[in-house]
Formats: sequence, C-alpha cells, structure tokens
Amino acid sequence: MIICLGDFADMPSLSSYDFGKKSFEGRRFLADVEATQEAMQTLMAPIYEFNATCRKNGKKLYRPRQILTLGNHEQRILRAVEQDAKLEGVLTIDALGYTGFGWEVYPFLDVVIVDDVAYSHYFVTGVAGRPAASARAQLLKTHMSAIAGHQQGLQIATGNKADGTLITNIIAGSCYEHDESYMGPQGNKHWRGILVLHEVNNGSFDLMPVSLAYLNKKY
Repeated sequence: MIICLGDFADMPSLSSYDFGKKSFEGRRFLADVEATQEAMQTLMAPIYEFNATCRKNGKKLYRPRQILTLGNHEQRILRAVEQDAKLEGVLTIDALGYTGFGWEVYPFLDVVIVDDVAYSHYFVTGVAGRPAASARAQLLKTHMSAIAGHQQGLQIATGNKADGTLITNIIAGSCYEHDESYMGPQGNKHWRGILVLHEVNNGSFDLMPVSLAYLNKKY
C-alpha cells in the first residue's frame, strides 16, 4: 500500500497568500496542472517499468493499493470555485489526473483508516479546526495511531492503549528537495523523506523513516 498525504499539487496560481506580489506574476492554472501530472508520471514510472518487465517475464505484477488524501493546496481549487461560481466545471480536482494514475482520492480532511491506523492531511484540534501543532497534541486528539502530513519536519509521539498496545502519532509533511523562501535559512533545515510501516497490526507498527538524502545516495 502506498499513501500520499496530500499537497502533491502545489497550485501556486491559486495561492491567496502572495496574490498581487511581484512573485505572483506569470502563474497559470494550466501550468500547475501540467507540473503536477509530470511529477506524478515521474513518481509512478518505476512501478510502470517494473510491471512492464514482469509482463515480459511472466512474473506477478506489483499492484499496491494507492490512497491519496487531498491537502489544503489541492483544496485551493475548490476554494477558488467557491469564491467565483462561474469557474464551476472549469477548475476541478479531476484536472490533476490523480485517478488516472490509480489513486483512490479522498477529500481534504477526510480520515482514511486502514488496519486501525488513521491517515489524513492533518488532524484538527479545537473548535476553530486548526491542525494539531504537534504529534503529542494529535495523539491526545485522535486516541489511536494516526499519520498526518501538512507540517514540515518529522514529529513522533507514542502512547499505549489500556491493553498495552502501542499507538503512534506522526506528522511528516515534507518530501521535496527545494527550499521554501518563506521559511528562511533556519526553517528549511527540516527533515524530508518518506515513512515505511512494517508489521502493521491493529494500529501498532514498526516505523522506518527514510530520508530523501538516503534515497538519493542509494538510488
């Protein structure tokens, strides 16, 4: 199973944070869509190539379940439509093409639970619906193993159910190589990578974080 926790598409053309600034000039929705589809093709290419080899050799294909929970950056599309109704049917999530690459796509902030582990772009705390600020706060909110993206870096908090079963909460929201200008020199030092979960059983699992630096060095 492969899980993408959202914000795969950045959608800078629909950003409200730097609208009107010099840096905003030249941004286009179609360019964002093209970049997203090109990136997804790059991500999935090794699986396609592996399966092409398997077909030639008569071996079993690799067909993992693929889950994608939309992030707040993809949600910019729906927010733009909400603010300007004439864009309905013109700007759509479907334009990103995720389902064509085999992903099960879940709406922003929907919670997907597999083997008693909850996945979402982020988990909210309080009545304002703000994302949990830490893995510990997320643990106290969810009361179960849960993994979120959204926030850069890597945070891990653990606890136990009444029967002693280990529960783990993780926030791991950075899997890219570039620096973000708004974060500054110190903020861009955060961890970047993927998570591998082994021995998943009733919400308990063995965690293996894998950094992008390691992946680049090995592959």
